[in-house]
Amino acid sequence: MKVIAFNGSARKDGNTAILLNAVMEELKTEGIETGLYPLSGKKIHGCVACYKCLKNKNRRCAVDNDSANECIEKMLEADGILLGSPTYFADISTEMKALIDRAGLVSRANGDMLARKIGAAVVVARRGGAIHAFDSMNHFFLISQMIIPGANYWNMGFGLDKGDVKKDEEALQTMKILGQNMAWLLKKTHG
Repeated sequence: MKVIAFNGSARKDGNTAILLNAVMEELKTEGIETGLYPLSGKKIHGCVACYKCLKNKNRRCAVDNDSANECIEKMLEADGILLGSPTYFADISTEMKALIDRAGLVSRANGDMLARKIGAAVVVARRGGAIHAFDSMNHFFLISQMIIPGANYWNMGFGLDKGDVKKDEEALQTMKILGQNMAWLLKKTHG
């Protein structure tokens, strides 16, 4: 079994990566292979509404001049998908939104190809807006017919400067429980 985590933060190794890695540590403990894909420094833009994916049905976005198809391939290879984003003006980063829009439409154009994969969202906020960002990523999982594991609280942590989230003990505990629950669910559904 494999889980791919997409880090939608502009900071490659910042607070979002710290929380994603906390989840993945639990998955690794359970023998699940993990990979982290930072969107930072990668070119990815929003859907251009050409709808060629609806005609082509080749599990790829017809616009092939950025990293979207590489991300989609990684999603297809995985049994589970983690999406992580900082909170920007009470929502997800533009890179994460582009990934969701592109992967979501390609999935729907190809018979809901992400259906029954396990998906979980992780959010970092300085202070507020995290619930809306969390919802944005969960809506992608839900419309894609994916299965979302829960934790003991919303999958969010608080911090502004790089590393601040390490002081949020509740967030780290939540990520640990999320990783345990995701591993359990993966083993029940894909094991």
